[in-house]
Amino acid sequence: MFCYVLKNWAGRPLVDVETVVNLISNTTTRKGLKVICQPDDSVYVRAKKVDAAEFEAINISKVLPHGEWNYIISPKR
Repeated sequence: MFCYVLKNWAGRPLVDVETVVNLISNTTTRKGLKVICQPDDSVYVRAKKVDAAEFEAINISKVLPHGEWNYIISPKR
C-alpha cells in the first residue's frame, strides 16, 4: 500500500496533518485498493518499557518466508 500512497504524494508539499490525511485517503488503484486514513490525536507514553509477559501476550503471526519482517498482529485471543 505504501508505494501507492507515495505515488499519490509525488511533488506535493506536506504542509499540515490535514493535507497528509487527504492525500493518503485519496489513494486508490485500478484493482480496487481504497485507503482509509484519519488523524490520531491521542497522547502516547514515550519510551514505555514492555515486560516479557506483556510482549508474549501480543497475538503475532509470522508470515513466511520472512517472518522477522512480515507479520500480522491480531486482537488478543
